[in-house]
Amino acid sequence: MDDLVKVNNEFNMFGLHFADPWATLIRLALIIVIGMILITIVIAVLRKILKRINSLDDMLNSFVINAIRVICIILLVAICLDTLGVNIGTIVAVLGAAGAAIALALKDSLANVAGGLMILITQPFKKGDLINIGEYRGRVQQIDLFLTTLRTLNYQIITIPNGLVNTSILVNESREEMRRVDLTFSIDYDSDVAKAKEIMHQVCRGTDLVLREREPVIGVRMNDDSAIVLDLMAWCRTEDYFNTQYYLLEHVKMAFDEAGITIPYPHMTVKLDK
Repeated sequence: MDDLVKVNNEFNMFGLHFADPWATLIRLALIIVIGMILITIVIAVLRKILKRINSLDDMLNSFVINAIRVICIILLVAICLDTLGVNIGTIVAVLGAAGAAIALALKDSLANVAGGLMILITQPFKKGDLINIGEYRGRVQQIDLFLTTLRTLNYQIITIPNGLVNTSILVNESREEMRRVDLTFSIDYDSDVAKAKEIMHQVCRGTDLVLREREPVIGVRMNDDSAIVLDLMAWCRTEDYFNTQYYLLEHVKMAFDEAGITIPYPHMTVKLDK
């Protein structure tokens, strides 16, 4: 009991007054135990709710859970301090002044955090999407509060600050289930345009890569100085985009060669004077 009275006297030096030290300590212990149990229950319920919402990304789920956990812990600490008789208003004022100084010193980092929050909330892309951010292009590997990590198609890792991601023009190539492959082919003026168009239709019908739901669009784009330029626009599944592009380029060229349709190329005629 003397030890407890001594502790109580030491707390009195800091402005903490306990009418009944034992009752205060017991009440504090109960608050901590009950508070931790309630936090565990709240987090468990929140996990179940977020799991039912399939539209939310895993990164956003994790952020929401961690944010709620931190808020709950802060509230529990505030209740404990109030139980001990601490003037919370003074602590809040000190933390506010310190927070303003820290925010000024870390404004760029805070801009990245704000950008990360906007990405997690608005979800312009998710993990695995193929995106373009300015001059950078790659698949999303990771999204956190400060950085977005991309892996390029030749397996280079690019980390981009979220502040830059949030203020840049972004193209998501994986958001839609279908994509259109746009190609151009040039044929000689002596070639049969109708025959060339039919060959391109046959190539598209000869592969399952080109979707049947939408007919390919094939037509003359322009009459160039030395060639007739034809457009080929075919639809495919997003994951088959590159394979479809390579297939059409290769097989249209092979079919033109078999049909005797000439693809012009730059050439030069040289005359020699005696």
